[in-house]
Amino acid sequence: MNSSLHKFPAGVKALAYLTTGFVVFCTAPSIAQEFQTEQENTEVVLAPDEFSPYAGRNFPQRPLWGDSHLHTAVSVDAGTMTRLTQEQAFRFARGEEVTTTHGLRAKLSRPLDWLVVSDHAEMYGLMPQLLAGDAEVLSTDQGRAWYAALTAGDAQLAFDTAMEIVASLSGDEPPIDNPKAIKHAWEEYTALADSFNEPGVFSAIIGYEYTTEGANNLHRNVLFRDDRFRANQTRPFSQYDSKNPEDLWAFLAEYEERSGGEVLAIAHNGNLSNGRMFSLNAYDGSALTEETATLRARFEPLYEATQIKGDGEAHPFLSPDDEFADFDTWDAANLNGTELKVPEMLAGEYAREGLKRGMLIEQELGVNPFKFGMVGGTDAHTGMATAQEDNFFGKHSGVEPEPNRWEHLVIEAPDPDLSIYGWKQAAGGLGAVWAEDNTRAAIFDAMKRKETYATTGSRMTVRFFGGYDFTQDDAALRLPADAGYKKGVPMGADLPAATEGDAPTFLFAALKDPLSGNLDRIQIVKGWLDADGQTQEKVYNVAWSGDRELDGEGKLADVGNTVDIDNATWTNTIGEPELIGVWEDPDFDAAVPAFYYARVIEIPTPRWTAYEAKRFRVAMPDYVPMITTERAYTSPIWYSPS
Repeated sequence: MNSSLHKFPAGVKALAYLTTGFVVFCTAPSIAQEFQTEQENTEVVLAPDEFSPYAGRNFPQRPLWGDSHLHTAVSVDAGTMTRLTQEQAFRFARGEEVTTTHGLRAKLSRPLDWLVVSDHAEMYGLMPQLLAGDAEVLSTDQGRAWYAALTAGDAQLAFDTAMEIVASLSGDEPPIDNPKAIKHAWEEYTALADSFNEPGVFSAIIGYEYTTEGANNLHRNVLFRDDRFRANQTRPFSQYDSKNPEDLWAFLAEYEERSGGEVLAIAHNGNLSNGRMFSLNAYDGSALTEETATLRARFEPLYEATQIKGDGEAHPFLSPDDEFADFDTWDAANLNGTELKVPEMLAGEYAREGLKRGMLIEQELGVNPFKFGMVGGTDAHTGMATAQEDNFFGKHSGVEPEPNRWEHLVIEAPDPDLSIYGWKQAAGGLGAVWAEDNTRAAIFDAMKRKETYATTGSRMTVRFFGGYDFTQDDAALRLPADAGYKKGVPMGADLPAATEGDAPTFLFAALKDPLSGNLDRIQIVKGWLDADGQTQEKVYNVAWSGDRELDGEGKLADVGNTVDIDNATWTNTIGEPELIGVWEDPDFDAAVPAFYYARVIEIPTPRWTAYEAKRFRVAMPDYVPMITTERAYTSPIWYSPS
């Protein structure tokens, strides 16, 4: 059927849902009468097997929401504070109510579709075993000493010991080297994940976090496509095996070859890496090789663009013309404040600049190691994936929601001015995956092809397709997925080479989260290499709410602000519930490589600090932000001239 020729009869109203298509309901007195009128006024008559626009669809129908970065008591650092188990983490993500470490009742507004409990590989499972007096752990001198200190009944001694245990993670050797204990904890976890994995309902994806360079956050979350029978053929690779991420990739390659399984890694958001995440060199400072670049491209298809420890999409120093670049920015130092940040580091830390650097490297080596899609995660160490502003439980369980949580110390630095306090935490993020089914395999495959997007916590629905033949009629049909997959490629894919005179067109659509704010605008971010081989970028406003008009520089006026801070609420009297359209790149040069991704911005809504101020009736200083603008970042679509 040529859908662009199909017309709905007068008197019929259609409500579009971006994920599934039309829901049609009649207001005229007779359906038969309406379709008789339709047949008199159109040249196209639907064949019987073409009546339903949903029949025969074999592409993803809705985004599946999840968190690829959650810690429980099994992680050594989290386990010094939280008591929530891996089982409780899965139950909470699935929509069940749990009791927090400090005795609060907690539940998500909506269940997640999938979860990775990504506990730290370093001394995996130590804390629960230590506190339980596990014989394997107590067979070591360090295990006996820590157990005695933690169970002596001295609160200060227990706290000091917990901090000693956390500090030990930055060493070169594990204080307790007990492979049997790690193997036991890993196999308990993989069996638990299998027991919670319910295809079609909830996917419990096996994974762990490789934690290296401590305060410089070169960490990776490792995800398996496999069940426990394959995952148990390996063990979590830790910084005690090697602090070089290149050795992690080699380890993963060996696992795949030996087991027949599949695995990928998601690079931790790099905003605290002090320039190391997207370095132009190898880990040891030597020149990057084609082999190393190929391994990174193979095993790291996704990047964690946003999480509790700040946003990692863009930075105002790198993108001074982007008025939305300064969002939940953490840029004073590395994680623990032991190394100050200087401007030269920033280009190696943010997703947009990483994508640009990837094109530079590809020109030299023929491989783009930074050709990644976008995903979000919480990095919560509470056992609870809470990314929603009005339901935020923070980074760790040392301090749970209470009147003065905003001013409590979260991360201590040698210089108090560099310490991180509660209010600085961002309530984010989430990963959306366009998978055909809610199964481990389908979600993993969608991640591999980068058909994903990140949000800062909102669950807005976003579609983004690129091609050469999209027209405004495709947007008017209000079935973006139908036109998108037929005429182009989805987020995370590559455009075919352009023929002479062609310019890429992009079909985009966004539908608001029903529990969050209306949409302010959709932007397309473009990065490219110019004729001199220098990286460039530009942000285009392509759809927006209201009757605003672009100025001479392509900028839009602010959408406005309806937030009532005192009552932690807002009105959706500005913005739009959905935005959809087609955009053609007006500056396209077929001779240079480029990437494009969509960024969707919501209207202002209350930040978690505003909800907390209202609930606990506390006043916070002016420097504490009370308003946020939730957003989504799609995976890019790439163009190459060859």
